[in-house]
Amino acid sequence: MSFVVAIPARYGATRLPGKVLREIAGEPLLAHVHRRALESGADEVWVATDDDRIEAAAVGFGARTARTSAACASGSDRIAELAAREAWPDDLAIVNLQGDEPLMPGALIRQVAEALIARPGADIATACTPIEELADYRDPNVVKVVRDDAGDALYFSRAPIPHQRGGGNGLPAGGAWRHLGIYAYRAAALKRFAAAPPAALERCESLEQLRALALGMRIHVVEAAALPGPGVDTEEDLAAVAALLRRG
Repeated sequence: MSFVVAIPARYGATRLPGKVLREIAGEPLLAHVHRRALESGADEVWVATDDDRIEAAAVGFGARTARTSAACASGSDRIAELAAREAWPDDLAIVNLQGDEPLMPGALIRQVAEALIARPGADIATACTPIEELADYRDPNVVKVVRDDAGDALYFSRAPIPHQRGGGNGLPAGGAWRHLGIYAYRAAALKRFAAAPPAALERCESLEQLRALALGMRIHVVEAAALPGPGVDTEEDLAAVAALLRRG
C-alpha cells in the first residue's frame, strides 16, 4: 500500500502564533507531529510551509520540506499546491495531517489511507467515533457526521444530528458520531477541491468538508481504531500535551 502524508504548517495561528515551533518535551511541536506521520508507515512525509523559520526547524529534525505560497488560504490549498508541484499521480492517497496534532496515532493516519485505497469509488476518507456524552452531542465545537449504510458521509454539522423526533432530550436511539478531522484524499480529488470556491453550506457551518459534498464527492467515514489525543490551540493545550508526552 502506497500513500504519502503532508503536514501543512503556518506560523501565524490566530490564538497561538508560532505554535508549531513551541517546545514540547525538548522538541518543536511540529517534530512530534512529524514523528506520528512516520509511525504510520507512509512512503513519504512532507512539511509544507511558507515560513523560513518553520522550514529551518523541519530541516533540522530531518523532515522533507516544500515551500508553498503565502496566499494559500488553508492547509488543503497548501497540500494541493505541493501535489501539483510534485506531479503526484491522480490516484495517489495523500493524508492531510494538521501541524498542531502531536498526539495523532500513526495507526489512525494509516487507517484513513487504507480506507481510501480500499474503496476505488471514494474521493476522500476520514474517521469518526461514537458520541457518548449528551454535552458533546449538543456542543457546536464537536462536529457530527451522519453516514449511509455503506459508511459514506451524508452530512457533517455542528448541530446535533441526527435529530430524533419525539425522542426526548437524550442521545438519538441509533447513536451519533463525532467527526475526527483527519483526511485522506486522492490527488485528483484534492486538486479539484482546492480549485473550487467555498460552498454555501461550507460558509454557513464553517466546515470545509461540506465543499466536497457540494461538489458531489464521495467521503468514506471509518470508525477510528485509535483515538487522537488533544490538539494544540492554546497555552493550556500546550501544557496538557506536554504533560501527556512526559507520561509516555
